[in-house]
Amino acid sequence: MLLAEVAQATQRLADAGVPSPRTDAEELAAFVHAVKRGALHTVKDSDFDARYWEVIARREQREPLQHITGRAYFRYLELQVGPGVFVPRPETESVVGWAIDAVRAMDVVEPSIVDLCTGSGAIALALAQEVPRSRVHAVELSEDALRWTRKNVEGSRVDLRQGDALSAFPDLDGQVDLVISNPPYIPLTEWEYVAPEARDYDPELALFSGEDGLDLIRGIERTAHRLLRPGGVVVIEHADTQGGQVPWIFTEERGWADAADHPDLNNRPRFATARKATL
Repeated sequence: MLLAEVAQATQRLADAGVPSPRTDAEELAAFVHAVKRGALHTVKDSDFDARYWEVIARREQREPLQHITGRAYFRYLELQVGPGVFVPRPETESVVGWAIDAVRAMDVVEPSIVDLCTGSGAIALALAQEVPRSRVHAVELSEDALRWTRKNVEGSRVDLRQGDALSAFPDLDGQVDLVISNPPYIPLTEWEYVAPEARDYDPELALFSGEDGLDLIRGIERTAHRLLRPGGVVVIEHADTQGGQVPWIFTEERGWADAADHPDLNNRPRFATARKATL
């Protein structure tokens, strides 16, 4: 019975325009029935929970899957998320993967890492987990987001602070090996084209950044230069439509070298990197 219900739910979600209807129908069935997705076939007909149709109705309205379940998966992490915090996206995982490789290649015993605009804490926690001797610092401005960040970083060694990414961590100036950020980068002019899950549920503070979407990235360029040691690296996510634009913010005249764009898993330009020039 449950698998028949899942098939029916899949069709309902597809009709509502949900991008991954089958996956979401199965995830919600697993959530309601407290089993793994791969174990849905073990749920007896008599154990079917009618609350399934309540959560399917919420997803039909394009409420994010992660808000309904209260959890998001990122690399090897399970994070708590909900209203007020940006839901981490799969494309950011490749940004973090590049950063991890870059830090390991530095051959620094205890690398210092700063995550600007940390949101749920996904990036900072992934780096702390996968670069075991790193010292990871993270900053978030929004009190609404921080309610979730604090839950996620509890018990970790991430140094979490509330504040503005542009003035954060003056105590670390010139000492950081890697600065990473997934900042807001959607142009205000693109509002109507943003998926309902993001536009209607993610905080605006985490999405939009000026007419061309690059306002905060321009500010982070200065913050990163202030924080990094000579030879330190910055990694910054951007929209695939901004490929080619972001590396030009990190110019030689402003003290950078090796500015470049990198593709995501779909081979679209997704993040830029640069190295602070050595004197």
